[in-house]
Amino acid sequence: MNVEQALVARHSARAFLSKNVDQSLIEKILKFARFAPSGVNAQPWNVAVVSGNSKKVLDQKLMAEFDHSGKGELTYQYYPTNWIEPFKSRRIACGKLMYETLGIKREDKIGQIEQWKANYRAFDAPVVMYFFLDKNMQTGSFLDYGMFIQSIMLMATQEGLATCPQAALAEYPEIIIQHLNKNNDTQLICGLALGYEDCEHKVNQYRTDKIELEQFCEFFE
Repeated sequence: MNVEQALVARHSARAFLSKNVDQSLIEKILKFARFAPSGVNAQPWNVAVVSGNSKKVLDQKLMAEFDHSGKGELTYQYYPTNWIEPFKSRRIACGKLMYETLGIKREDKIGQIEQWKANYRAFDAPVVMYFFLDKNMQTGSFLDYGMFIQSIMLMATQEGLATCPQAALAEYPEIIIQHLNKNNDTQLICGLALGYEDCEHKVNQYRTDKIELEQFCEFFE
C-alpha cells in the first residue's frame, strides 16, 4: 500500500472486532509516526496506549460519568460556538448520514444517546491511544499533533488496522489523567480508537463526502 492508497482507504471506523492488536505492531506504528514534523523539532508527543483491563475500567468510569453528568467539556475550544456555512451544512450532513445508516431516526433520542455513549468506550476497539500535551505548549503544538496523529492513522491503515480519532475521549480529562497517573501539568488533547475493523457492521458501511480541489484551493503564478 502506498501513501495515496492509505489516504483514500483511511476512514473513521466505529465498530471493531474483539481481536487483540500485538504490542509489537503498535510500537512499529509509533516508531514511524514519530518522524512527523513539529515546530523547532519540539516533538510534543506524550502518548498513553490503553488496552485490556485498564481500558475496561476506564471505559466504565467514562460511561458512568456520562450517565451521571452528561457530556463533559474539553479543556480547549474544538468547535465554533456559532456554526456558519458551509461548515454548518457539512456538520449536519455528517451526523445525518451516520444515523440514517444505523437506522436511528431523528425522534429516537434514546438511540442517539446510546450511539454517542459508544464514544466513551472507543467503539469497543481493543486499543485506545490518549494524546497529552504539556500545558506550557501553545497553539502551534496542536498543528504538530495533527500531523503526528495523521501519521499514526496512515501507518495503521498500511498495517491493516482501523482507527477513529475522537475528541469526545477528552471530555473528561480529570478522570483519564487520574486513571493513567498523569501529571496535572499535562493537557489531554484527544483519543484514538485502534483495532481491526468490523467490516460487516453497518456503521462502517458509509463514507462521508470530501470536497473537490476546486472548492478549497486557488493557484497563483
